Amino acid sequence: MNLPAAALHAYDQLVTDLDVGLYAPGSRLPGERALSSSLHVSRATLRVALSALETEGRLQRSAQRGWYVPTQVIGEPPSTLQSFTEMARARGLRPTTRVLQQVSRPATLEEADRLHVAPTSPVIQIDRLRGMDGTPVCYDVVVIPEQRAPGIATADLTDASLYETLQEQCGVAIHRSAYTVMAAVADAALARLLGTSVGAAVLVGDEIAYTADGTPVLLGTNKYRGDAYRFEADLFRRV
Repeated sequence: MNLPAAALHAYDQLVTDLDVGLYAPGSRLPGERALSSSLHVSRATLRVALSALETEGRLQRSAQRGWYVPTQVIGEPPSTLQSFTEMARARGLRPTTRVLQQVSRPATLEEADRLHVAPTSPVIQIDRLRGMDGTPVCYDVVVIPEQRAPGIATADLTDASLYETLQEQCGVAIHRSAYTVMAAVADAALARLLGTSVGAAVLVGDEIAYTADGTPVLLGTNKYRGDAYRFEADLFRRV
């Protein structure tokens, strides 16, 4: 790190503070005056260290919030289908799941059409709050035809992967997913669940998951905190 000695001292101390969790993801650092005093450097020197950490992605700067630690951002590798649990594990994070609802009900006409089942056929609806290292990241609702995965109605999905549970307990392997993403804002109920503010940005993913033979087995709507999720895809031109 090519920094002046005083700035390097401040940089090293801030890195240590970040590594030990003194400043958690999403938290705001003390103001520059207080921070420069605690690190025994000038504010100009402090800004050199802060800017270096910003370049590395360890800190972000906001005109409203000052300096803060960015929230861990998750996302699937391009063109690779991963479950939420797999995304978390791949980043060394602990996935958590709180089941808010797990009920059997008749399919709506739209659900029946998308899942290729008869109208009013029984489906299992599962509402879950997903987190990483205890921090809420996603609220999702999935709908599964009961006839295609009957064991899912009573499966314990607390801190569990739905994809893994479907395969291990129901013999259903997810092969591909048709996925769309759109921007939205959090209402009061969603803001409470995700620990964000009303009107905060969220990304809404809508999916239909299929087995290898093309049978649709799952409808899902995933609502992610906008500051915690990135969607990636490979795009190709027709020639």
